Amino acid sequence: MEHLIREILENIGEDPTREGLVKTPERVARAYGEICAGYDQDPDAMVRKALFQAEGKEMIVVNGIDFYSLCEHHMLPFFGKAHVAYIPNEKIVGLSKIARVVEAYARRLQVQERMTAQIANCLMRNLDAMGVAVVLKAQHLCMMMRGIQKQNSFAVTSEMLGTFEANPKTRAEFLTLMNERV
Repeated sequence: MEHLIREILENIGEDPTREGLVKTPERVARAYGEICAGYDQDPDAMVRKALFQAEGKEMIVVNGIDFYSLCEHHMLPFFGKAHVAYIPNEKIVGLSKIARVVEAYARRLQVQERMTAQIANCLMRNLDAMGVAVVLKAQHLCMMMRGIQKQNSFAVTSEMLGTFEANPKTRAEFLTLMNERV
């Protein structure tokens, strides 16, 4: 990868032997390894390893999970907040695992729409939940730095499964709780 980064530097008109750029290929290679670490993670296994029996059937919501990802079209960052809810059906998962699932899917080349669905489907599949809801709100540097150059735009995507899809009251409760500030 370092060789490729040197080539990119040359192709944009830079001198990769310049003092400030000598170690850039190495740094970029390490950064991409970190940014794309989600390919080495199994979100399904993360959830399955942290399941607990539960009696409650009320909504569980984790709001404001920060995430950073790379747009697969331009390989530029997009970043924002994930809001995740589920209604248990005898099983709950450790709360930190919800954030870890978000992180595992974010740390891949992505489109926000797919990432939203992947998070929801992973939780639904492994929790056998009555329903799962995921909303992502993100800013995309591919829209901010290039092309249309709109600085204050956000993309909002949602995936509603089970009772969140079937029951408007359940969906409305989640959307209300998602916007609550403590």
